[in-house]
Amino acid sequence: MKVIVSAGGTGGHIYPALAIIDLLKKIDKNLDVLYIGTHNRMEKDIIPKMGIKYETIKIYGFNKTKVFKNFQNVYLINKAFKKCRKIMKEFKPDLVVGAGGYVTFPVLKVAQKLGIKTFIHEQNSFAGKTNVSLGKKASLIGVSFENSLKDFKDTNGKAFLMGNPCAKRALEMKKIKKSEIGFDDKKPLVIAVAGSLGSESINRAFKNVLMNLKDKDYQFLYITGAKHYDSFIEGLKLPENVKVVPFFNNLPGLLKDTDVLISRSGASTMSEVIALNVPTIFIPSPYVANNHQYYNALDLVNKKAALLIEEKNISQEIIFEKIDEVLKNANDIKKNLKNIATVDTEEVFINEVRKLLDE
Repeated sequence: MKVIVSAGGTGGHIYPALAIIDLLKKIDKNLDVLYIGTHNRMEKDIIPKMGIKYETIKIYGFNKTKVFKNFQNVYLINKAFKKCRKIMKEFKPDLVVGAGGYVTFPVLKVAQKLGIKTFIHEQNSFAGKTNVSLGKKASLIGVSFENSLKDFKDTNGKAFLMGNPCAKRALEMKKIKKSEIGFDDKKPLVIAVAGSLGSESINRAFKNVLMNLKDKDYQFLYITGAKHYDSFIEGLKLPENVKVVPFFNNLPGLLKDTDVLISRSGASTMSEVIALNVPTIFIPSPYVANNHQYYNALDLVNKKAALLIEEKNISQEIIFEKIDEVLKNANDIKKNLKNIATVDTEEVFINEVRKLLDE
């Protein structure tokens, strides 16, 4: 089977795309994959290193303030259409998969015009505009949250609940012990990460926190995001129980030996937290469409399976208070996480895709 996969911009799109590739390999162990992504975002570095064939498209998201850039982007989209058509006629895919990000628009649009079967995966509780638009002519649409089925109500029953494939992928990843990254296996580990791209606002809030962890009885790993690392560590003096890194390649593996996670509440992170049973303090991004990260986190908070700090309320005192609260109530939080029903993503996805391919 030959498949084109497209997703880009953030780990929240890229890692579900990779998890979908893993699921497709269970349908056909000789799967031939071509990945189409942007020329300048994180997928351009991640995908080729994994030995997956990679083609780039030069395209940007539309900008509400820089109108001239939008005119330029219309020209680039037209070029992208032509390139995608050429790629598909040469590669001849049986299926084209889109897992989010504006890069998927020309890829799936061309596939639909050529009559190639298309599958869309929507990670968030509120569907993105690109996926809603493409969903009208998609062959199949898998959603992570039951709530987002309503966004695809006009697709003649093509949308189905499958959960987020990152949960399955996280479970299958090899566990990384604290000692493998230079920490003490016997002491609690707290990890803070502000999304795959990092966050300037979160980094600013955590600088003082890290410098005042010396007397805490836990260890702390802070992940800045690659583009923020150099500016973050400049002049920073850290206690011995703190480490700062730009990026961590197998974070789910390390989460298997983590006592507290502090994180944004994107869909993929949510699925990993539930699957791996990690007590978490969510700091939802206030900069996303429909404030969906807040509602993602609130769902777990209402089930007493997580804690939440709104970004506007971040302070050193609140962060320390919430960490102590999680460490104190970790067993109850883990119990509540276990009680959250999850979909058997692998079984549901494979059954639906097989039916599609047999049509």
